[in-house]
Amino acid sequence: MNRKLENKIAVVTGGSTGIGLATAKQFAAEGAHVFITGRRKAELDAAVAEVGNATGVQVDSSKLSDLERLMSVIKESKGRIDVLFVNAGGGFMLPLGAITEAQYDETFDRNVKGTLFTVQAALPLLTKGASVILTGSTAGSSGTPAFSVYAASKAAIRSFVRNWILDVTDRGIRFNVLSPGATRTPGLVGLAGPDAAQQQGLLNHMASQIPMGRVGEPEEIARAAVFLASDDASFVNGSELFVDGGQAQV
Repeated sequence: MNRKLENKIAVVTGGSTGIGLATAKQFAAEGAHVFITGRRKAELDAAVAEVGNATGVQVDSSKLSDLERLMSVIKESKGRIDVLFVNAGGGFMLPLGAITEAQYDETFDRNVKGTLFTVQAALPLLTKGASVILTGSTAGSSGTPAFSVYAASKAAIRSFVRNWILDVTDRGIRFNVLSPGATRTPGLVGLAGPDAAQQQGLLNHMASQIPMGRVGEPEEIARAAVFLASDDASFVNGSELFVDGGQAQV
């Protein structure tokens, strides 16, 4: 069986846990060598060992100096990027009236600034016909109580893609947004705090809002990322692919 990413060089930011880790594993299983980034060295080292055909680079994507160092490592090691999955990001919940400058700065630095400057730093290394995938969210196109700052940051991601495809028409680079719905990741369950019962309560509540009646698994998002990364999606450009069990479609 032909592997869909054979001999490709892929980068997964925020690849040490959750959707990023599942995607890095899937990319490697499909034949790619994967560069994984993360902010925490112990988790990053564990992810590299789990993925196998991977290189870990400790990076905070909101810091331009870290991104420049990442691209230098990739250039010296492999010389190119065929697939760039810009997945690093995050956020937390505060309702209008309680939003702080610190929350705004952290969320937009991680999700918007980090995405913009990751892509910009990678541009010289992206091959003709490369696939760039940005992690969006159903939150970017629907309402959620106390989640407006995160939602706005993900709406910005969608806007980036619509514009960037017009900036690279001469290079054949494809940009797409992959927007998961509620997915069973450490980041999601962590919104409920450390109590296991509260975490399960959050998952149950979210499942009740999804037409398929359950939350997603990271591996399901990863398989969609492989599609967007591969030649199977050769004419898919500027799109937003929802992998949400129908959550944002009703």
